Amino acid sequence: MNLSLFDQFASPVLLGIPLVFVSLAAPLLLTPTPNNRWMNNRLTTLHTWFTQTFTKQIFAPLSPAGYKWALLLTSLMMLLLGLNLLGLLPYTFTPTTQLSMNLGLAVPLWLATVLIGLRNQFTASIGHFLPEGTPTPLIPILIVIETISLFIRPLALGVRLTANLTAGHLLIQLISTATLYLTFASPMVSLLTFITLLLLTILEIAVAMIQAYVFVLLLSLYLQENT
Repeated sequence: MNLSLFDQFASPVLLGIPLVFVSLAAPLLLTPTPNNRWMNNRLTTLHTWFTQTFTKQIFAPLSPAGYKWALLLTSLMMLLLGLNLLGLLPYTFTPTTQLSMNLGLAVPLWLATVLIGLRNQFTASIGHFLPEGTPTPLIPILIVIETISLFIRPLALGVRLTANLTAGHLLIQLISTATLYLTFASPMVSLLTFITLLLLTILEIAVAMIQAYVFVLLLSLYLQENT
């Protein structure tokens, strides 16, 4: 039973070939692209409006030096949103439930923001480790705490995304299994669990969208501190 629960988090394989690259490319292939027509269809218009609104909201607090990250962070948001929602479809795989992939996205981007801060404003970046007016006996402790908090940021980014999606998928599978087993034993209880399953699915769709937004939002906040 435990193995069947966690099989959904294993990378699918066909003829010995991992299909994780196909699942990574699926959201990008399904994303509508603008064309040369005067009037776009509703899907393209909605996608363009969402992209522009998201970019304005994320980069409004940033200085002009951080606008160079607009294309990267917007593309990352669309990729994470597509991958998170992809896993809610039947017989699919969610790559963002893999901690290795989430850390592979979080660590390089976090490191890039730190290096940008050290290059452009070295004094201000170092000053974060020791706030002004700190009592002398607390200086070593604060430096250690700030250093730990700095290096734990990418771990928190990856673990937050992985834990939320993994917990939601496990709950959906547990409740769906209970609904199936109770169909013949107790139809009324099975109907209640099915309604719970529908509500949980709606909640998981919201979680998938919110977690993609939070991931990019935190990266933009790290960028704001270093630009």
